[in-house]
Amino acid sequence: MSAFSYSEQQLQQLAAQVLDTARAEGATSADVEVSESVGQNVSVRLGDVETIEYNRDKGVGVTVYLGQAKGHASTSDFSAQALADTVRAAVAIARYTAADEYAGLPDAALLATRFPDLDLYHGWDLPVDDAIVLAQRCEDAARAVDTRISNSEGGSVNTHASRWVYANTLGFSGAGTGSRYSVSAAVIAEDESGMQRDYWYSTRRDPAELESVESVGRRAGERAVRRLGARRVKTGEYPVLFEAPVAASLLSHWVSAISGSSLYRKSSFLQDSLGQAVFAPCVNVIEDPFVKKGLASSAFDGEGVATSRRELVTDGVLNGYFLSSYSARKLGMQSTGNAGGAHNLTVAPTSTFDALLRDLGTGLLVTELLGHGINLVTGDYSRGAAGFWVENGVIQHPVEEITVAGNLREMFSRIVGIGDDVLLSSSRQVGSILIERMTVAGA
Repeated sequence: MSAFSYSEQQLQQLAAQVLDTARAEGATSADVEVSESVGQNVSVRLGDVETIEYNRDKGVGVTVYLGQAKGHASTSDFSAQALADTVRAAVAIARYTAADEYAGLPDAALLATRFPDLDLYHGWDLPVDDAIVLAQRCEDAARAVDTRISNSEGGSVNTHASRWVYANTLGFSGAGTGSRYSVSAAVIAEDESGMQRDYWYSTRRDPAELESVESVGRRAGERAVRRLGARRVKTGEYPVLFEAPVAASLLSHWVSAISGSSLYRKSSFLQDSLGQAVFAPCVNVIEDPFVKKGLASSAFDGEGVATSRRELVTDGVLNGYFLSSYSARKLGMQSTGNAGGAHNLTVAPTSTFDALLRDLGTGLLVTELLGHGINLVTGDYSRGAAGFWVENGVIQHPVEEITVAGNLREMFSRIVGIGDDVLLSSSRQVGSILIERMTVAGA
């Protein structure tokens, strides 16, 4: 039995109906997205069921243009009357909206024409009782790691599937169906030095590729216990190694800085950086929308523009931005097929994690970041952190209540190595990142 109430064909028919109504109401152009999603989330704590959540959502969002005046409206009602009323609401909004010379549908020549099978949907018939057992096994494995694990925030199992259609009056219609599953656990360890919390998780499109619930639980337990006895370190400038789970946040700051909205607003520290070295020469980044089972794979973006595989950074030099049609027009450029965000970023490794620790010598391994002290206009970076103090390439003791600070442009240029310890549970796949030096504020 299908998890969905509507087939892709039925969603396409609804989209066509909306576009026909938009034309009849006087819209010069329009686009529509029709979607349906289903999901289940089960969490347990200390062996008992904490929450059981089901969700089943559907929606239609329509954008109409009267010339270059734009109106948008949405509904969760798929009846013919509701769809017609939604279109009329969007048209009414457009009539009272100022024209924007950069607004409008994408260039027709850029729309996707090829739709390869990216293997994004994998069904999982998981009854709630079975999900509860998996969550319990995950939490049990975490709590069994060490007698010093005194409490738990629980184990959880989440399933999600979605189906969508995007269409516009240029004749484009594209559909997709995808799934995403995750398992996680978070526990608290305690001894005479105090309490420490940590977690672990696994996310995949195919449930058969999830880490085992026992493995996820063990990792969560081990990560909590290893933080016991944490203390501060002396303020100074040291090499800093960002562990893979937090290294991905550095990649996210870079994505934000070279995204169209930041660039045309002139609110990016990487303004006008195309063709320039924005990273150290050891950094190479690829965007690949066509990865089978990729968490951010798609043949087209949120506007129907064809996506493409790109070498975004070559030996530290920036080759491209992330642009939608609107931001591209504002910048006098062409859409890069990134309306809705980046697709499957991969940073090429240069070393192993153990080798990076040796290269670090004496300094800080960061395993958790706190706060949001990032200024994308200037690149200034300051965040609370926790992790481990390293001497002569060997971890000595856990560290907490410190701050790591620098400037993102300088930090990027001071990257001396990237680990091969890549997490597969993210669409931004990067291993640990070693930065030559940063300011560490502690005792």
